[in-house]
Amino acid sequence: MDRTQIEQVRRFNRTVTERVGVLNDHYLGRDRPIGEARLLWEIGEEGQDVRRLRERLGLDSGYVSRLLRSLEADGLVIVEQQHRDRRVRTVRLTDQGRTERALLDGRSDDLAGSLLAPLNTAQRARLVAAMAEVDRLLTAATVTLDVVDPGHPDARQCLLAYFAELQERFDTGFDPARSLLPDAGELRPPNGLFLVARLHGQPVGCAGLKLPPGAPAEIKRMWVAPHARRLGLGRRFLTELEARAVEHGRDTLRLDTNKALAAAIGLYNSFGFQEVPAFNDEPYAHHWFEKRLAARPSGARETPTGP
Repeated sequence: MDRTQIEQVRRFNRTVTERVGVLNDHYLGRDRPIGEARLLWEIGEEGQDVRRLRERLGLDSGYVSRLLRSLEADGLVIVEQQHRDRRVRTVRLTDQGRTERALLDGRSDDLAGSLLAPLNTAQRARLVAAMAEVDRLLTAATVTLDVVDPGHPDARQCLLAYFAELQERFDTGFDPARSLLPDAGELRPPNGLFLVARLHGQPVGCAGLKLPPGAPAEIKRMWVAPHARRLGLGRRFLTELEARAVEHGRDTLRLDTNKALAAAIGLYNSFGFQEVPAFNDEPYAHHWFEKRLAARPSGARETPTGP
């Protein structure tokens, strides 16, 4: 990794933590550190599942428990076990907690204003645009890709959302019973695999890879949730599936798609896929693509580039 880039990231981190007051135990002038303040914000008006809070913030259970105990001791939150499943805990704000959250919210607005106030109009626009880009890229960096069984609840959730979107976007609608859907066994080792992308622990995309004996590898059911698009997940899925196909000794990767999915077609073209004659009888396909794969050194993976 480029050492100059590492140094720039560290310099950016130092500037941000100093400027927004992260180093101060009395964040925003209140008698609590930033961890407690952020937790109050994430709990929100409706309350939250404690496990969901941990996933959202990427914190271990012990640290979250300590933060909650401190907030509870101050009378700001109430932590309760669900009656249906006592392993599940929920947290909600008290009236005092809502007052504290509103005060922190106002002071956060003031802090944001103080960052912008010294700048002229053009500089403010540049800073806000740069912050939006940094936010998008850092969010992309938090997404994980995991191999799961196609019967996993997260996999089913993604596929159902995918089918619902195809139903809306295809001229003819979409009926999974008519499509050449791979059997679940075709997406389990050694016949294939199924990837799920998760953002803050929640599924936001999926992609399958078929590895039929003596035939090219084939990508099936690649989808990204609308709110997670523009994070580079489509390209990241393709990079990972291509690497997996090479690891399994394949030199060709195939996929088919519908004419309504213009963005996907553009992605495939930019990723080196070439349009070829139909290689299956998929009733919803209008375009068939193929890419020749070059073997990579053992242990090497292509690094995704661009968003």
